Amino acid sequence: MNLRSAIRLVPLSFKQLIRHRVRTLLTVIGIGAGMFLYALVESMQAAVTRSTSLEAGDVTLVVYRENRYCPSTSRLPLYYEDEIRRIPGVREVIPIQITVNNCGASLDIVTFRGVPPRLLARFAPEMRIIAGTLEDWERTDDGALIGKSFAKRRALGPGDAFEAAGVRVRVSGVLDSPNLQDNDVAYVHLPFLQQASRRGLGEVTQFNVRVEDPARLAEVAAAIDAHFATAEERTHTQPEKAFFAQAASELIELMGFTRWIGFGAVVAVLGLIANAVLLVARTRIRENAVLQTLGYSDGAIAWLVLLEGLLLGLAGGVLGAGGAMTFLAASRITFGNEGQIMSVVADPALFVSGLLLALVLGGMASAYPAWQAARRPIVESLRA
Repeated sequence: MNLRSAIRLVPLSFKQLIRHRVRTLLTVIGIGAGMFLYALVESMQAAVTRSTSLEAGDVTLVVYRENRYCPSTSRLPLYYEDEIRRIPGVREVIPIQITVNNCGASLDIVTFRGVPPRLLARFAPEMRIIAGTLEDWERTDDGALIGKSFAKRRALGPGDAFEAAGVRVRVSGVLDSPNLQDNDVAYVHLPFLQQASRRGLGEVTQFNVRVEDPARLAEVAAAIDAHFATAEERTHTQPEKAFFAQAASELIELMGFTRWIGFGAVVAVLGLIANAVLLVARTRIRENAVLQTLGYSDGAIAWLVLLEGLLLGLAGGVLGAGGAMTFLAASRITFGNEGQIMSVVADPALFVSGLLLALVLGGMASAYPAWQAARRPIVESLRA
C-alpha cells in the first residue's frame, strides 16, 4: 500500500477516534501533559547549554577575587582597571559592582550592575535601547537601564521606580542585547551603587574584560592572574560562560536531574498511546473484519490503526508543546545564583521537535496493535 492511499485513510481514522469522544479527549490530555513536561525540561536544558557552552566568538572574561563565593565577598581595588588594560591582548575593561537581592539559588533574583556610564556603550556596543534614552540614564544619578526580560517580568518601563536589595532606582531605559545575561539585569551608575550598597568608592566586585582575539581567551586570562599573583588581592579569571558554570554549579546539577523527569514523561506518553490504541483495536475487531470483506487490504487495516496512534500523538503534541511554549512566554522563568541569571525562553525549534517526538511515539506505540489487526483472519474476527 503506497503513501497516497494511506493518506486517504486519515479521515476514516479521525472519524473512528471521535466516535468515542471522552476516551479520545482524556487520552489527548494525558499525552499533552507528558509532552508539556518534556518541553519544559528540554527548555531548561537548552538554557543551561546556552549559558555554559563556549563558542568560537566569545571574547569576554570575568575577573573576580580569588576564592570568592558570592559577589559581596569579592573586593577588588578599582585601580586594577588600568593595570588590566595594559596587558597584551586586552581590548576593553569595565569595572562592575554587583548587588543582588539573593546570593543563593532563586527563581526571582534581581541583579544590579554598577558600571561607569562612559564605558558601557564602548564596552558593549551591541546593546540597543528599545525604550527610553541613554542620555537620560547618563544624566540621572539614580537611573537604571534594565534588560527587556527583566522589564517584562516586573512590568516596568521608563519613568517607573522600583526597589530591591535596599537599592531604589528609576528606570531610564530598557535595553536589548544578544547576551541573555544583559536582558535580565539592571545597569546603574557605579558610584551610586557603591554608596547605596555601602561599599567603598575605590572597590568593585569584578572586571569584565574583552579580548581582541577569541583564540587568545585562555592566554589573556592566565596573564591577568599571573600579573596579580603577588598583589594585595589575587584574582581568578575565567571566560564568562565558564564563570557562570562554576557560580551556578548547584543549579546546573539540579537541572541535569530534570533529564530523568523528561525521560519519564516520554515513557508515560508511549505507554498511554499504546494502551489507548490497543483498546481501540480490541473493540473494533468485528468492524475491521467487515472492512476486509468490503475490500480493504491487510495493509489498509494496519494503516487505519497506525494513523489513529499518529493522530493521538499529533493532537497531544500540539496541546503539550504548544502549552509549554505559551507558558514560558507568559511566565518568563529565570533561575539565578550568585548574581548570575539563566533565562528559560520559548524556542520555536523546541515546539517542532516536540511535535516530531509525539508523532514518533504515536507510531511506535501503535505499530504492534496495527500488526495484530492486520494479521487476524477474517473468519476469526467475525466470530469475536
